[in-house]
Amino acid sequence: MPVQIAVLDDWQDVARDVVDWSVLDSAGQVSFLHDYPTDNPSLAERLAGFEVICVMRERTRFDEDLLRRLPRLKLLVTGGMRNAALDLKAAAALGIQVCGTDSYKHAAPELTWALIMAATRNLVVEANALRAGQWQQGLGGDLHGKTLAILGLGSIGQRVAQFGQVFGMRVIAWSENLTAERAAQVGVTYVSKQELFEQADVLSVHLVLSDRSRGLVDAQALGWMKPTALLVNTARGPIVDEAALIKALQKRRLAGAALDVFEQEPLPVHHPFRTLDNVLATPHVGYVSQHNYQLFFSQMIEDIQAWSVGTPIRLLG
Repeated sequence: MPVQIAVLDDWQDVARDVVDWSVLDSAGQVSFLHDYPTDNPSLAERLAGFEVICVMRERTRFDEDLLRRLPRLKLLVTGGMRNAALDLKAAAALGIQVCGTDSYKHAAPELTWALIMAATRNLVVEANALRAGQWQQGLGGDLHGKTLAILGLGSIGQRVAQFGQVFGMRVIAWSENLTAERAAQVGVTYVSKQELFEQADVLSVHLVLSDRSRGLVDAQALGWMKPTALLVNTARGPIVDEAALIKALQKRRLAGAALDVFEQEPLPVHHPFRTLDNVLATPHVGYVSQHNYQLFFSQMIEDIQAWSVGTPIRLLG
């Protein structure tokens, strides 16, 4: 009986063509599922026959309750080396191994900069106006000489900082772990948290979601920002207090927001971010790129192959 392998979370139906899954023929049988429910009892029934399940980060949630409903499950494979939707502790207790993959490090910084450029120059409004037969709807903003504030100067934050420097921006940064010395090593000025928000013309969020960072961008922090400033978030939605941000945008206490991540994903149909005219929102596509998907799925295959011969790699937890 071949090992049954499920590939979930392929929202765009691209997984089967991004890489060659036939290399797993000797290890098991691969199924691509697009008809799975979201509630645990129904989902467990749908997935009951699978020993291996491949998931995309932060899409389907595998909590302890669901994992306990899947006694045949032996291996969970996720895109990336971090997935907040997986209960790693419960998986370990149930004897379920969890493996991850590397990530293409340029995808998120490139999307971040695309959002900054598009929001600053009103590109969506202007492009849609041109399609409608109109011409030049307003004045675009400028980046040269402005201040780019980076909240979290890790690998992605550093790359975004480099882009800002190329555009002639002054770049400042803060996080709870950042030091002036580390910031200076990449040509960035370290400031306090309040100074970061007060001085920002563009503030870009690049923190890992944790208990410490959840809600860090709250009403007080948003209140420190200039009314002409732009907030950009391509990290994780819950880092920003969504209700406070909506209120600031509605009252024009903030010029705009460019967002790729949200408290609830997919974004609810009637959510204000879908209609506010000072919001540029994209559907969490920061890691949804050709190269990144090729990396994710090719390494998922490697993980399954290694596990099938008893030498698992890239273990999480």
